[in-house]
Amino acid sequence: MPEQHPLVEAVTPLVERLNAELVAPGDARADDVPLLWEGEPVAAVRLPNPIASSPAAAAAATGTTGTTGVGSAGGSGGVQGLLAEVADELGGPLDQLSRHDKQQAVLMLEARGAFEFRKSAEIVAEALGVTRFTVYNYLNRAR
Repeated sequence: MPEQHPLVEAVTPLVERLNAELVAPGDARADDVPLLWEGEPVAAVRLPNPIASSPAAAAAATGTTGTTGVGSAGGSGGVQGLLAEVADELGGPLDQLSRHDKQQAVLMLEARGAFEFRKSAEIVAEALGVTRFTVYNYLNRAR
């Protein structure tokens, strides 16, 4: 846990309410949300992993075997949660989808705000098994 900073103190109730975790800037991962104070990182927020709450979504997102059950992962887990939802809805691991379905997945992710997260294009590209450039191409074709 990062040392107490006014920003950390201010966001702690929200972070706790989201079942998220505050981590030190040096421990932040690409999908964590950085908290900056006057341009300097103070901490990062690690959102809960919805994949743990949905085995079907986890299997679909990671490309492992598993059911492609119905329902969603909940929608409150950042890019990974959105990826799990889309994989679940499209019926399988994102990297195994057809080109058309990958384009559809990118559009679904954009509609849900996935690309508002930091480094989301890289995360989406990795999940789809394409390059970041390809993700941007899919987005530009739809616009």
